[in-house]
Amino acid sequence: MKWESRGGKPPALLHQAIPSLSVTEWALAAGYDGVVVDLQHGEVGLESACTMLRAAPRDSAYSYARVGSLDPAPILRLLDSGARGIIAPTIESGEQARMLVEATKYPGVGNRSLGPSRPALYKGESYTEAGNREVSTIAQIETVAGLKNAEEIVTTPGLDSIYIGPADLAVSFGLPGRGDWEDGPVREAIVHLAALAREHGVTLGIYSGSGAYAADLLDRELVDYVGLGIDLVFLSRAAQESIKTLRGTK
Repeated sequence: MKWESRGGKPPALLHQAIPSLSVTEWALAAGYDGVVVDLQHGEVGLESACTMLRAAPRDSAYSYARVGSLDPAPILRLLDSGARGIIAPTIESGEQARMLVEATKYPGVGNRSLGPSRPALYKGESYTEAGNREVSTIAQIETVAGLKNAEEIVTTPGLDSIYIGPADLAVSFGLPGRGDWEDGPVREAIVHLAALAREHGVTLGIYSGSGAYAADLLDRELVDYVGLGIDLVFLSRAAQESIKTLRGTK
């Protein structure tokens, strides 16, 4: 399955670490296709995340949340508030992937409880079947252990996508914790996961801090979508650039 943005191109999502409705709205207005509300890193708590998800249009296909664990309780709250995808970090086994599916899909596929706080979030004759189609269950692979067990993760029934955490994966290999790798084991892992994803009919995404690097991966059809940048990092860089210009230290 190929995911497409509003412009017919692969989607780009902003990682949002600042608990702000304005940032969510700004990202969509700037041309991003959605956001990843990040409860794993940054300052976003569950209550703020649920409110932020409501800042996105009801039918926004890429209003995602990254959780800190496989605890089904916050996952349920986020989905009921409008999250169209749940990214779970550090998935390292098929059993963990199965637990993620259980938390994100309604019975028939998973074990999600029915009780939406945004009524008519999913359109169709069967609300639960529509919800299972429209919510993306995404396992983040970011360790050597996860990479080793990638095939059993990818083939988990009900799993929709794999998301690569390149910096943590690099650290797991004993490399510096940076994200955009042109060669070496992280790049080899990207190629390997791309092949597995194509073989088993799931999509593949990755985080990148560089538009040029992400565009190259998309052009090579190695990934289907990207998480492009973090709001907090963008703000930090802009502030540093402005003060350097003011002080004449560029």
